[in-house]
Amino acid sequence: MTAAEYVIDVLGGARVFKGRTLPNPAELRDRVRTGLPYQALESIRERLGLSLPEAAILLHVPLRTLARRRHDRKLDAGESDRLYRLARIAAHALAALGTEAKAAAWLRRPNRALNGEPPLGLLDTDLGARQIEDVLGRLEHGVVG
Repeated sequence: MTAAEYVIDVLGGARVFKGRTLPNPAELRDRVRTGLPYQALESIRERLGLSLPEAAILLHVPLRTLARRRHDRKLDAGESDRLYRLARIAAHALAALGTEAKAAAWLRRPNRALNGEPPLGLLDTDLGARQIEDVLGRLEHGVVG
């Protein structure tokens, strides 16, 4: 499975993307801009073992807002973008570490290369995501530190 296929799969696959296994980049961008379905959040929570409070922190929303999103069955554009960022990083971690379980554990574990922060704690900004991608790239190429 490619990283792009994993991103779509972890976000809910055909259920979320209306039967399309792999939407093209423009279609995916449009879906993020208009808001992914709440079901995409549920899918990634289940696959990565995230609690609702962890998801709320990652999406920068209070739990009450997540309850509203669940009722409305849709995330807003900003929340969808942050959820896509998480899926993209999870795909990279899977590629570097080999299994979804190892990737999920790595995302939670404090990392010396990230100043002792767990990677999930840096996903609140694009800069943090880039730092995580840099560390994963070094792991893929066998560069320690």
